[in-house]
Amino acid sequence: MLLRLAYLGLTNTFAMLRLIPVSNRDKDIEILALRHQIGVLQRQLGDTRVRFSPADRALLAALLHRLPRHLLRRLHLLVRPDTILRWHRDLLRRRHARMSRPKRPGRPRTLRSIRVLVLRLAKENPSWGYRRIHGELLVLGVKVAASTVWQVLADAGIDPAPERSSSTWTQFLRSQAEVLLACDFFETVTLTGARMYVLAVIEHAHRRIRVLGVTPHPTAAWVTQAARNLVMDLEDAGYRARFLIRDRDGKFPHLFDVILADAGIQVILSGIQMPRMNSIVERWVQSCRHELLDRTLIWNQQHLLHALREYERHYNNHRPHQGIANARPLQTLPSPITDPAHITTRHPPTLKFGRPPERVPPCRLAWMDDIFGKRRVSLCVRRR
Repeated sequence: MLLRLAYLGLTNTFAMLRLIPVSNRDKDIEILALRHQIGVLQRQLGDTRVRFSPADRALLAALLHRLPRHLLRRLHLLVRPDTILRWHRDLLRRRHARMSRPKRPGRPRTLRSIRVLVLRLAKENPSWGYRRIHGELLVLGVKVAASTVWQVLADAGIDPAPERSSSTWTQFLRSQAEVLLACDFFETVTLTGARMYVLAVIEHAHRRIRVLGVTPHPTAAWVTQAARNLVMDLEDAGYRARFLIRDRDGKFPHLFDVILADAGIQVILSGIQMPRMNSIVERWVQSCRHELLDRTLIWNQQHLLHALREYERHYNNHRPHQGIANARPLQTLPSPITDPAHITTRHPPTLKFGRPPERVPPCRLAWMDDIFGKRRVSLCVRRR
């Protein structure tokens, strides 16, 4: 349509230029001839109506809309004067609609500060629905529609209030990490073939590990005493724990839970055959096996306990943890070194695990290659 309208405007412009040197008498003669030709075409068409394209209507409306109505009635046109005026009104209405059309479809975008406030209210108050949040916004003087609040929550992927009020296991672990403990048993075998059981407890927030003890027979009395020792250690350290996660192992007697309950610690059981529910301590067991037990040949129970104590000090004081931004449980990170010369002079500390305790008979520390795992292991050999 636009191309045809431009073509018609160009041809009419050249036609007007052609009429400039023509006299008024010649123009009147041409007008009379054109009117006679129009009358002939109307007689031949009969009752058939003439069809005008949108470009023809726009051109006729642009040329004739300025003339008064009585002059339009005198002209010999194929349509009525009211039709010409109606075409002109349609052109103006379409132009106004095109100019008033918003650049972005739909309602105006909600202010970012309002969206941030809605998401904050939904996060801090899981039991509030979109209508309650809408009411709180009106109290604060923020006037928005309830449907806008619903749309903001839907765009952010926030579920309705009944589904948000029931927290998931991940949300529980994150919200209670500061007062959450986890414990587990794991076993290892010494050189003599004796099977040893190790009980360890870890803090979720700081990743501090506590090795409660090593025993070949985890009886109910031994596990109960380990629980008492844990409660005393927590009181000495000033750590207020509220929850302890453990699996459903039969080594934990009922008295274990009772002692912790008396200290204000609620025991939470993980699912059946679901080690990921207690993933923090399970990950520590894997680290302990990979960094210590798989690299050291354990002589007896005293040797194992000594090695675990050494690894516990290393784990709490030196080893960085990715779960807490590479920090250490009992020591803060030092200030960064900016002098390159000072960096080149520093050497990594030498750490040794598995050194026999003093109660073990004197022995020398020999190194040998593990023929199965192709790893270097330490072997305690008695002196002759």
